[in-house]
Amino acid sequence: MDSASAAVDVPNPDLCRSARELPQSLGGNPNPMVSFRRLAILLALSLPAMPAVQAQSSSSSSSNSTPDRNQTLAQNQPSGDAGQTAGQTQGQISVQERIRQRRAQRRSTAIHDAYDHKWESYMDMGYLRFQPGPSLQRLTYYAWETGLTRFSNERLGFTLDGRGYYGTAFVGVNTYSQGKFTRPAISQYDVIGGPVYRFYLQPKFSIAGRALGGWAHGNFSGDTNGIPPADLGLYPTADTFAASVSVIGELNVSPNLALKLAPEYFFTGFGSTIQASRGFTGGLVYRWGKQ
Repeated sequence: MDSASAAVDVPNPDLCRSARELPQSLGGNPNPMVSFRRLAILLALSLPAMPAVQAQSSSSSSSNSTPDRNQTLAQNQPSGDAGQTAGQTQGQISVQERIRQRRAQRRSTAIHDAYDHKWESYMDMGYLRFQPGPSLQRLTYYAWETGLTRFSNERLGFTLDGRGYYGTAFVGVNTYSQGKFTRPAISQYDVIGGPVYRFYLQPKFSIAGRALGGWAHGNFSGDTNGIPPADLGLYPTADTFAASVSVIGELNVSPNLALKLAPEYFFTGFGSTIQASRGFTGGLVYRWGKQ
């Protein structure tokens, strides 16, 4: 009995080793049911959280796409406005340029109509401060003037001018006049010619420069009762040179008619001296004959 019991009680070493190797902790194969249950529990716990994760992901993607879209719109919108503004500005510039060209054309036509005449004549009145003798005071000469100008173009022409001056000289009381007369009348006549140049042209007015030279005759003895002019302090009656430098302003009434004013310096050589007189002429100008 003891030996049988002993034989029965001793465990089989192979069975014990097999039993010990079954658990996973001892290096055996895992139980598939246990792994499946764990996976099912994990899926069951993660399913309720998936909609929230998806919502958060979609909101973040939409928020990220919105700035990009806004940025794209912001980039596109100014460029479109800039293009439209550039087009409008170009259109305005084109309109303004056409207006400017039309105005320039009208101005050029008006200038051409007024100054593209071959001939110009004038009839003026004049005023001149003249010294009739070396020691006498200046007198006032009143004058008439007429002339004819031949223009070769709108600006340059040649003028032939004729004029006459009249005044009264104050000689005072002296032994020759014996107090019978103190203010003898004198006169002067001039024929001069030279170039004229319009250096500023506008449809309504023009400014020109003119230089004339020629001949002058001074009659200082016509009212002295036979007394030599030199005895009264006057210049002798004589012929001498005459020269005029003037600036002419013309105000157009029409393309053919204008008003004229010409301040001038007038030079003569009576008595072997030079008289530099200042005055002006003014009157009407008539133009005719196209170039």
